[in-house]
Amino acid sequence: METENHTEVSEFLLLGFSDDPKLQPLLYGVFLSMYLFTVLGNLLIILAISSDSHLHTPMYFFLANLSLVDISFTSTTIPKMLVNIQAQSKHISYIGCHIQVYFFTIFAGMDNFLLAVMSYDRYVAICQPLYYTVIMNPHFCGVLVLMSWLIISWDSLIHILLMRRLTFCIGTEIPHFFCELTQMLKVACSDTLINNIFLYVATALLGVFPLTGILFSYSQIVSSLMRMSSARGKYKAFSTCGSHLSVVSLFYGTGLGVYLSSAVIHSSVQNSVASVMYTVVAPMLNPFIYSLRNKDMKGALRRLLNPAASCG
Repeated sequence: METENHTEVSEFLLLGFSDDPKLQPLLYGVFLSMYLFTVLGNLLIILAISSDSHLHTPMYFFLANLSLVDISFTSTTIPKMLVNIQAQSKHISYIGCHIQVYFFTIFAGMDNFLLAVMSYDRYVAICQPLYYTVIMNPHFCGVLVLMSWLIISWDSLIHILLMRRLTFCIGTEIPHFFCELTQMLKVACSDTLINNIFLYVATALLGVFPLTGILFSYSQIVSSLMRMSSARGKYKAFSTCGSHLSVVSLFYGTGLGVYLSSAVIHSSVQNSVASVMYTVVAPMLNPFIYSLRNKDMKGALRRLLNPAASCG
């Protein structure tokens, strides 16, 4: 009978942020607004880049991909949470939970990979400017993005296949507002040793490797800038990295904050609030960072939103 209780699980309970009915309309309004801002902001970035021939360069090609990933990233978790708040329900199906884990892992990993690829692009542009167009040709840029998708998709698929072998008790509660891989492993009723080993290895390889690439790229960029004699040249070269550095700091800073908070704070609500920073706030702020700190992007957005003025 106990085995049946484990194998016949058809749904989980997402505990979310609060059970207080008075807070539900506020939570719904806040997260709906943040989601719409995220989708609209990133969609404008994609449309501005695709419609402006001046932005058909490797840096903006990667930025358009990052915006697409950010839209998908938030769409994996927030719509389901909004539906549950509206329906006053905490349920998510077994299959739906696995789908959420699969795509969340993919898009979080793609954010990581794209930021590393973008740092390499800036490294080539500043440290090897004469060879930039040769190295960062359209074919190579496409291969970098495609390989990133393939690697992270296989990684996420292996996580799901390993998770399928786990058993869960009926009425399992997930102390989060979405199905997150580490939380799923914590609430499993069977042994998760193999899952945890693969999780640590994958995190070390697919998480640390891109971060190392970013740090190496910027160490070379700083070294190259130090050798420049012109202060104006230094500023002009480094200004092209400002937006990317801000986004990198936001992504890894919020991710590190979530990791530390989960290790120190044992409140599920506080951990969920911390997770909002990198699952919702970071993707929402990225378009504003790139549009406010980038003259070319501001010009492209202006022409996109007011085509009559740009023609005049």
